[in-house]
Amino acid sequence: MVATEVLVPGSAGLEITVVTVVLLAVAGFAAGWVDAVVGGGGLIQLPALLLVPGISPVQALATNKVGSIMGTTVSATTYYRAVHPDMRTALPMALTALIAAIGGARTAVLLPADALKPIVVVVLIGVAVYTMIRPQLGAYDNLRWSGHRHTVTAMLWGMVIGFYDGILGPGTGSFLVIALVAGLGYSFLPATAITKIVNLATNAGALMLFIPTGAVVWTLGLVIGVTNICGAYVGARMAVARGSRFVRIAFLCVVGALILTLGWDVLTE
Repeated sequence: MVATEVLVPGSAGLEITVVTVVLLAVAGFAAGWVDAVVGGGGLIQLPALLLVPGISPVQALATNKVGSIMGTTVSATTYYRAVHPDMRTALPMALTALIAAIGGARTAVLLPADALKPIVVVVLIGVAVYTMIRPQLGAYDNLRWSGHRHTVTAMLWGMVIGFYDGILGPGTGSFLVIALVAGLGYSFLPATAITKIVNLATNAGALMLFIPTGAVVWTLGLVIGVTNICGAYVGARMAVARGSRFVRIAFLCVVGALILTLGWDVLTE
């Protein structure tokens, strides 16, 4: 077995094998695809990074953000060209989300993320049930407000979910989608397009804190980043081609996976 040592600032280095790199590359592609369609790629990518021998949770979180921001940049660009999302909603929402993500990351030091998991599970169950009993939800645009009220509401959602992304993270994309669909009245496809822009901002906010601390394992981050880009491009193209119904089904699948994953964590703590 071929192994290479990666020197990580603040540690004695990680022992990374070829098999590890291949598995992370596959995980990065799958995460990019899922994240581009509806969000939730962290469910695949972060656990894969945590399996790397010797890696700390902080290094895994930071490295995950590198892969995610690379893939999200591609999916956001693809959606922008094909769907033309409402930037008057996306940009203010992204700005508040970025600022709130930084605040959430700082708060995470004081408040254990595990304390939030039971609440998140309950909210996700409510989101899944609400989406299933309303089959027409997100089938077409039906904006609830216009003008400043619409913008302010979008910014408030961005602030709340951005803070959550900074302090915990799993399901951020799904929460953004449901906020845009159920909260603001977008259909699933344009909601996902706006979500990618906001997600780009929250990832950038987290990296503003992680990079100066030397927590990023750049070798692994670039590996999952390249394959995440490939998966993100394929996923975004597929979502654009198949429309809101396809995104709705993928959304319910990802929310179901989130409920099972976080629910298991709560039960086994």
